[in-house]
Amino acid sequence: MAEKLRVYFMGSGQIAVPIVQTLSRPGDKLELIGVGTQPDRPSGRRCRLLPTPVGAAAESLGWRVDKIESASSPEFEAYLRGLSPDFLLVVSFGQLLRENILSIPRYGCVNVHASVLPKYRGASPISSALANRDPYTGVTFMKMVKKLDAGDIYRILKYPLSGHERCDELELQLGLLAAVNVHDTLEGIACGMLPGVAQDESQVTLTHKIKKQDGRIIWSWPAEKIEAMTRAYYPWPGATMTLLFGDREERITVHSAHVLPGDYAPGTIVRADKSGFFIACGAGVLELLEITPSGRKTMPAVAYLNGCRIADARVKLEEEEN
Repeated sequence: MAEKLRVYFMGSGQIAVPIVQTLSRPGDKLELIGVGTQPDRPSGRRCRLLPTPVGAAAESLGWRVDKIESASSPEFEAYLRGLSPDFLLVVSFGQLLRENILSIPRYGCVNVHASVLPKYRGASPISSALANRDPYTGVTFMKMVKKLDAGDIYRILKYPLSGHERCDELELQLGLLAAVNVHDTLEGIACGMLPGVAQDESQVTLTHKIKKQDGRIIWSWPAEKIEAMTRAYYPWPGATMTLLFGDREERITVHSAHVLPGDYAPGTIVRADKSGFFIACGAGVLELLEITPSGRKTMPAVAYLNGCRIADARVKLEEEEN
């Protein structure tokens, strides 16, 4: 391989930032020839247009970032063909790529997926691993095909989980893991040292795009499951509960919690004073540590108790959706 491998990068989410940063550094065998991301989107109360994490990172590195409205458009196809890429590397981009794009790069399109495939195909692999309290997760370098996350596997890198990670923290760590190995992996694919291996379809599990209602705390669930939710859905949509003060409701997002033994009716406020805020679950008790009451700043749960008449409150019991 005398000439450098020409890599076009497509990504949007935070996991992709360490990878584009690594590829932007001069290398012996890889050359980053372009960066594409989703268009800027309105954000916040003022609906200011903000770039994706990849867009912001790449622009800070001096790239003229391609804001791709549609990766299926004839204009983008013609543009990409004109670049003559050896690889198209896709990481948390957010649009499906059709066969006309997948067929362009000399060595194909490679996706970095944040799970140990074939487990957790789909949109929320990181949250799923945390919510299910898995002992490990990882990243998979795979060949992109028409079917979502179903291509041959080039390389799997595992990452052990301690049971304390939050989703945003884990996303960054997986991005760093992929970034450290991206050069060797693409070079190995190009020279034939990393042939693709078909996925075991009998082991496939799927994930869905997370919705706001996924964060509702169901107090009949075990405390371990609810604690895992607080980490899996951080920072969005958050693990949420509702306190009832007579006719008034207050919605609370639980960011951090601790599991304790106990046997009470689910939703019972076991204790709420300067020693802590404890609520019973279907199995065990959850101590709330860090929360955000609706319309207020994030605070320790005990600080929240100082400013409310918790003796007048009860926990609203949400029902699990069928």
